[in-house]
Amino acid sequence: MNKQAQIINWMADYSKSSNLKTLVIGVSGGIDSALTSTLCAETGIPTIVVSMPIHQHPDQLSRAYDHINWLQSKYHNVQFEEFNLSHLYDSFAMLFANNQNELALANSRARLRMTTLYQIAQTNNGLVVGTGNKVEDFGVGFFTKYGDGGVDISPIADLTKTEVRQLAREVGVCNEILIAPPTDGLWGDDRTDEDQIGATYEELEWAMNFQEKAEDLFGRQKEIHYIYNKLHNLNKHKMGPIPVCTIRRK
Repeated sequence: MNKQAQIINWMADYSKSSNLKTLVIGVSGGIDSALTSTLCAETGIPTIVVSMPIHQHPDQLSRAYDHINWLQSKYHNVQFEEFNLSHLYDSFAMLFANNQNELALANSRARLRMTTLYQIAQTNNGLVVGTGNKVEDFGVGFFTKYGDGGVDISPIADLTKTEVRQLAREVGVCNEILIAPPTDGLWGDDRTDEDQIGATYEELEWAMNFQEKAEDLFGRQKEIHYIYNKLHNLNKHKMGPIPVCTIRRK
């Protein structure tokens, strides 16, 4: 069974076993959400795709709308909802005018979106579907804790970015999304994931699979290995279970 069929069947089985009737997913204009939303639609389960712009770069919005229009033209089980969260975010940010941190505010965008998706999911007896890939979720922890990391199921979290691109091409995701530089869309500008991380996903995949001695590396490979391990260790708190203090009792 190919990857596409495995993921579709897995989502269908999970939805049935959980007795939840709807799949809810945020669509950003990026390849991960484009692939995941297409696979959701392929299950035949009612699927709500949600756009949640917060001062979004126009290119990201344009790609998201094009993808959503394509989905709705191809799948009758796809419903579109849009919630412009810019004013909500602005009001939230104003509360912290004297206590602001740029990264914290960027992460707050993701958490506002998570809250929106769960509002929709609970209203429609649904599951919130995650869009994180293997490198983001288990390699470098490139996601927002309780933001885009706050989901019910993660259908593509065992796929590398290379596999995401291959499968997205196979299911018909448009070329504009396929070739767009990956971005988390949390900054209101056009900065890419590579700008933030300092390495491409292909480089991170190499580092994730590297099994040799680090002291044998030099040049760019040594730099990538350092970046990967630094982020992996820094973000372990996102990728593991919440630490629990175990009480010793008599």
